[in-house]
Amino acid sequence: MSLTRKRKKELKRLRSGAEDLWTQQQEVLANANALAAEARKQAAYYTREEIAPRVRGGYDQYVRPAADTAKATAGRYVGQARERVVTDVIPAVGTAVGTALSVVDHARAARSAAFAGEFKKAGKELTKKTKAATQNSGPGAGSVIAIGLGIIAAVGLLYAVWQTFRADDELWVADEEPAAPASGTTQQ
Repeated sequence: MSLTRKRKKELKRLRSGAEDLWTQQQEVLANANALAAEARKQAAYYTREEIAPRVRGGYDQYVRPAADTAKATAGRYVGQARERVVTDVIPAVGTAVGTALSVVDHARAARSAAFAGEFKKAGKELTKKTKAATQNSGPGAGSVIAIGLGIIAAVGLLYAVWQTFRADDELWVADEEPAAPASGTTQQ
């Protein structure tokens, strides 16, 4: 296929125009990149000179005093909680544990005496245990805390066991049943 001279000239002119346009576009892109770099530089200057001092001032005026107040308040409550645990909870738990160990010791002594055939001594040990238990008019704070912790631990253990052994149908995803193939014949 041959082109006429006129068509070749028009194509040459079109190619030349396209090359000029491409050169102009390259210059525009270079100028845009230079302008963007200058804008970034000016934005960084503005941020350093104007925005950062305002942010620092706002932080020092609003955030730092609130944080210092929160820190002081938290420190006061932590100190009160620590004092409460040391003065109330630990002695109560120690008393409850000591009482429980004393009861266990009396029971062991009574059992060993009964096993050895010394029934009178076993009876005395059992009455000591009964007297020790009845001297307190009721359970103390330590006993209540220990019982509460025991109940919570037992409930937690039972819940964990139940979660482990329960049948959870939502955990299993059934395989999709294959669709029945469509029959190629139609009945009329």
